[in-house]
Amino acid sequence: MPRRSAANRTLALLLSAATVSATCYLDDALGTTDGKLSVGTWGGENAGLIVNDTIAHVHIACTLGNFPAPVTVDDNGRFNVTGSYVLRAYPVFVGPYHPAQFGGQLNGDRLTLTVTVSDTVEKKTVTVGPVLVTFKQEPRMGPCPICKKPGDMAPSS
Repeated sequence: MPRRSAANRTLALLLSAATVSATCYLDDALGTTDGKLSVGTWGGENAGLIVNDTIAHVHIACTLGNFPAPVTVDDNGRFNVTGSYVLRAYPVFVGPYHPAQFGGQLNGDRLTLTVTVSDTVEKKTVTVGPVLVTFKQEPRMGPCPICKKPGDMAPSS
């Protein structure tokens, strides 16, 4: 009997480890890792999001912005973070960076992203998006290029 009990304990440990491993893999495939927005490239039509360990960089059409990472996603797949955004980035970077709120709704490996910008030059609020980006997809940008890594064109301190 003790031998069977030890075998059951070993089997339970192996199943538990497999479950944890599968959960981490599935989370990453779904756009989150340990409750955080997954690091990597998210792409869509005229939209892109590049996330690394410290910054997330967004391009929507000819505008761009940044917000701090990692980003915690709530149990409903939502996040809302503060960052900065440029409404006049291309074809000539005019700037300036404005305060912005980045709101996201994650559904599997797809993220609906909206940016609400406080345009301090024209004294108005501008909403950019919503756009849909997919984890591990390359952005399909139109006439405006996308930066190759987070932090490109980051505001100077």
